[in-house]
This record gives sequence, structure tokens and C-alpha cells, in this order.
Amino acid sequence: MTTMIESAKLAERLNAICDAQPFVTRFMVRALGSGETIGRGADEETPSASTRKTSIMMAALKAAHEGRLDLDERITYEKRFAEEVASGMFRYLTPGIVISLRDAITGMMVLSDNVCTKMVFERLTLEEVDDYCKSIGMSGTNHRFLIPPLALSPDHSLKAVTTTTARDQVYLLQTILDAQDSREAADRLGCSQALCAYALQTLKNQILRYAIPSRLPFGALVAHKGGTGKRGRMNAGIVYRDGTPFYIIAAYTDDVPQEMPDGTPGYTVALETIGRLSRACWDELQS
Repeated sequence: MTTMIESAKLAERLNAICDAQPFVTRFMVRALGSGETIGRGADEETPSASTRKTSIMMAALKAAHEGRLDLDERITYEKRFAEEVASGMFRYLTPGIVISLRDAITGMMVLSDNVCTKMVFERLTLEEVDDYCKSIGMSGTNHRFLIPPLALSPDHSLKAVTTTTARDQVYLLQTILDAQDSREAADRLGCSQALCAYALQTLKNQILRYAIPSRLPFGALVAHKGGTGKRGRMNAGIVYRDGTPFYIIAAYTDDVPQEMPDGTPGYTVALETIGRLSRACWDELQS
């Protein structure tokens, strides 16, 4: 009964945070202690932005597990990789640098570098990644483009981008987490447990600290991947407390205005909203 009361209190607090803003916020939270979930629009299709890269990483690791890709393959950074790219640091570097496919995956995840994303995606197909998501149970995720066009308008349609659901992202993160100790979960992902351990560590290595980690105590460990879309900001991750997985949260803002009534950029408030959702979980789930 206590757990149910605490969950109801948290749900009320989370919904109040969302209701306070004029834009749409969809989320799912899973308390890892009890397994309970709280959601808002968790099954609604929403732009994924770079949160899609967690599933791209897992599809690449599956291909490596099957021997179709070599994580030690050497890739030369060519100028063409920087075309139509608006994230990461590689686009500012001198062509000719050579890195491994493993490092390209790391760059795609920890800095959301789309030069690295192109390097990874050139070794996969769009259909392969989309089919991978469907095969592991992410039925609400649709990979439609390698790299979203830079000229997308803020009111673009869902079919103009890759989309996902908050539920799908929580499921994916939960399965990666379970695979650390479960061979069955690793098999479901099509990977070895060692590769799943690499995937989780890569999520933990995330450098960008906005959204989910932004209001947590300094040094709190979060294994996560964020996203920057024309319609909003998003973030999905596993939050740890005292070294133990505490909760999983996936939050997606949508229809975010370019500017709020007080002049604050809409994206600033979107990221702050996700941070507040995460902090509410941190406060209420430990009580």
C-alpha cells in the first residue's frame, strides 16, 4: 500500500511539471526497486532525435556479434562525412584522421557526433536498424532517415524523421541493463554479454549533462542518451544511486515554441522540464 501511495504522489508531481508548460511532454519512468512504471503519452509516436542512436549502437553490436562487422575496422575521416552535419566535433577536424569502428560508436553516443553516426550507418542499412528494433520488441520505433535534413522546419511531420515512444526506450534500456547479468536478455538483443557491458559503459560515458542529470546531485551516475530535435528536446537514461540502478526515465518534449512568453528559448525550458521530472523521481522514489 505504501508503494502505491508513493507512486500516486510521484505521478501527481510528474504530471504537474508537464502541465505547467504549453508544450507536450511524453514520458515513462520505471522504478527499478519495485518495477512499477508511470507514464504519460508513453505509447504515442514522437520524434526520437538522437535518442535513436542507442538502438543504432545495439544493431551495430549485433552485427559485430554475428561477425558481419569488425569493431576494430579502421575508418578514415573524409570531408564528405561532415556534409549536412550539425552535431559533434569531428566536423571541425582535419580530414585524414583514422579511428576504429568502436571509437565511431563511442563518438556517436558520448558526444552525439553525427560524423561518427555516418561512419557507423555506412556499415549498416536503414532497413536493418529498423528491422532490428521491431525484432526485439520496439514496435513503436521507426527509423526513417540516416541523418535528418538540416533544413527541417519546426512544424515538420512525424514521417519526416525517425520516431519512437518513451515505452520503447525504457524497454531498450531495461534490456541492456538486464543483459549485464542475464544471458537471455543479451540473446534478445542479439549480442554477447560482453558487448552489452560495452553498450552500458558507453551510455555511462555520456559527456553531455543536460536534462536527466541536470538537477541531480553532483556526480550522480546516469547512463543516458539525449536528443536535439526541431520540435523539442528528449533524453532517455538509467539513473544510479549509490552505485545501484535506481530508475529508468525516457522523456520527450514536443511542439516546443522557439521562444517562451518571457523570452526564454523554448529548448531551455524543455531541457529544464526533463531535469525536473528526473529530480522528482530522485526525491520521491527514495522516500
